[in-house]
Amino acid sequence: MKTKASLILTVAILALSGSALAEVKIALVAKSLGNGFFEAANTGAQEAAKELGDVKVIYTGPTTTTAEAQIEVLNGLIAQGVDAIAISANDPDAVVPVLKKAMQRGIKVVSWDSGVAKAGRQIHLNPSNNALIGETNVKLADDALKALNVEKGDVAILSATPTSTNQNIWIAEMKKVLPKYPSINLVTVAYGDDLSDKSYREAVGLLKSYPDLKVIVSPSSVGIVAAAQAVKDQGKIGKVYVTGLGLPSEMAGAIKSGASKSFAIWNPIDLGYAATYLADDLVKGTATKEEASMGKLGKVKLDADGNGAMSKPFVYDASNIDKFSKIF
Repeated sequence: MKTKASLILTVAILALSGSALAEVKIALVAKSLGNGFFEAANTGAQEAAKELGDVKVIYTGPTTTTAEAQIEVLNGLIAQGVDAIAISANDPDAVVPVLKKAMQRGIKVVSWDSGVAKAGRQIHLNPSNNALIGETNVKLADDALKALNVEKGDVAILSATPTSTNQNIWIAEMKKVLPKYPSINLVTVAYGDDLSDKSYREAVGLLKSYPDLKVIVSPSSVGIVAAAQAVKDQGKIGKVYVTGLGLPSEMAGAIKSGASKSFAIWNPIDLGYAATYLADDLVKGTATKEEASMGKLGKVKLDADGNGAMSKPFVYDASNIDKFSKIF
């Protein structure tokens, strides 16, 4: 018969064993569900969870691209007791209070893709260097004008939401380098709220409001597809090019139709994969102030504000679109 002391020891051992085997729950929070970019990021996150073995990724997000809807999702995750939240924010500041509440309860917070203000997270992972992303978008627009044999032409930007952190940073970086590209006459910035139907309407509006428009550049993976469709539907193929940041699987048709000559993107699968590893590194206490693990992608260097960056964007065109459109 077991003594009381041995029973207590057995319970303690079982408790320790259970905690050692406890599953780390990481919530991957998208700007909105149904977006191909974030679906691809989730693929990478699930791959990371499988490699880590003791991690469960909960992929979630609102159905609309608003801060209010995202806050509701975050409150639910806090109540659920997740170990970490990895979020692409719809608003850098509005989500801070709820994320501060999460951190006060021991939940680790990583922002990725579209950042959260420093007070609301521990690490932010940029998909690339912001300056490189900005200049890549401008160079793509310049290349499009050259393809149209235009020395100087009207260019419009079709962004996501007016409060989208990454979009605003990239547009600011684009404007900084415009003096290096005298061929570009930036006429306006429009907002499609990362919604296909609104982005399409905004693109049609741009084509009608600016009859001399030559290029629509969209740093939104939703906006670029909608703009390409608008160019096709308005009979502007060969007269207007669409470029920016998009997914190969979603832009293959635009390349083949001639609505787009080229575009760029990093690998969203790698982005979701890296964000999951960073969150796990924070939960397990193995991240430092200087660096954190991205699994097979290596370590990311962090600045004093906890910001890190992955690789520069890769350009896709007719020469490689078939290969990559089968991947993501």
